[in-house]
Amino acid sequence: MRPSLSPLLFLSCAAHTAGALTRLCDVLRVLHEEQDQCLQELSRDGKGDLGLEPLEPGCAGLWDNMSCWPSSPSGQTVEVECPRFLRMLTSRNGSLFRNCTQDGWSETFPRPDLACGINVNDSSNENRHVFLLKLKVMYTVGYSFSLVMLLVALSILCAFRRLHCTRNYIHMHLFVSFILRALSNFIKDAVLFSSDDITYCDAHRVGCKLVMIFFQYCIMANYAWLLVEGLYLHTLLVTSFFSERKYLRGFVALGWGSPAIFVTLWAITRHFLEDVGCWDINTNASIWWVIRGPVILSILINFIFFINILRILMRKLRAQETGNEMNHYKRLAKSTLLLIPLFGVHYIVFAFSPENAMEVQLFFELALGSFQGLVVAVLYCFLNGEVQLEIQKKWRQWHLQEFPLHPMVLNSSFSNGTSDPTHGTKATSKACPSEQSRGTCRDSII
Repeated sequence: MRPSLSPLLFLSCAAHTAGALTRLCDVLRVLHEEQDQCLQELSRDGKGDLGLEPLEPGCAGLWDNMSCWPSSPSGQTVEVECPRFLRMLTSRNGSLFRNCTQDGWSETFPRPDLACGINVNDSSNENRHVFLLKLKVMYTVGYSFSLVMLLVALSILCAFRRLHCTRNYIHMHLFVSFILRALSNFIKDAVLFSSDDITYCDAHRVGCKLVMIFFQYCIMANYAWLLVEGLYLHTLLVTSFFSERKYLRGFVALGWGSPAIFVTLWAITRHFLEDVGCWDINTNASIWWVIRGPVILSILINFIFFINILRILMRKLRAQETGNEMNHYKRLAKSTLLLIPLFGVHYIVFAFSPENAMEVQLFFELALGSFQGLVVAVLYCFLNGEVQLEIQKKWRQWHLQEFPLHPMVLNSSFSNGTSDPTHGTKATSKACPSEQSRGTCRDSII
């Protein structure tokens, strides 16, 4: 007798066919319960009074890793229901049969996949698995590059005191949110994919759920700080005066505090209403909207800020008398491209995507989105004119200290960096404007 097909194969196929991936751990629990119950019954039958009598020719009871077959005399056909764990996934009733022969049990007929409604030849499940593996590699590479560049950029902004101002403080918080987002992805993957088992059910402890809470918090905090960036720049443009220090406290509360509130509500609701698995998959839409709702709202608000800022920039460009029209459009295009990764405008494309576009959404949000931190670090630190000016000064000071008799020729390329759209296009001798001189920075926004 050949061994029966692995139950994990049926679980994988059934999960894809019936859309029951969120119940896999409960299904495996039922499978283990069925196994324990069957072995106990078979052991009890073997140790009963009948066990002392001479055994008639027949087949001993059998657990075949899927179904429990009671002992039977030779020549009998035994019928059992489809395994309960498969009925949970397919919601289909069926029967399996075995013949008890003089040589022992026959093969199960019909095949369990046919009798219980599972298509083991469906290649779409395997194709999706390959796609997800490739996607995981891509976003792991993206988050790795982003993490390294963000750490360097954050160190630079922290090291130079002349770069310390409200605008760069907000940039630094945004960098930290991207760093936490990358780290939370690595931690999540280490917990969920630490085993080759398709369900990683052994990881469904409190620690695994805490990892998912931390992961969701980091995701929400990243979106919140993207919103803060948009809110700050929009406020600079439309408000004649405001206290940056006072607003900074509010920005910090919005960026780090509001995600904590929503994630806490989600965790409490999930614990009482959908305490299934490791909380990595969400089937209850009402509970998931506790997190998804604020994220989509922040994306929409940032998109509105983006459109209004472009409108204001275009109006300012048209009001300028100097320069030709083509140069104005180039500056507008430059500001637009700089604002897209800063505001996360690209997320609006898939904010309301249908289910049939899920793979495309995953590609853009995970594979390409993982490089967003890298892009932000490059545009708002390494190509920033103020940062390059400070690095140039530091390099000159070090060179004069080490080689006082060899004057150096400064590379003019340092002053050709990309301008942060939240300040003037040219670096000044003062890296960040003071609170009193903020109006000058705002006036030269483009």
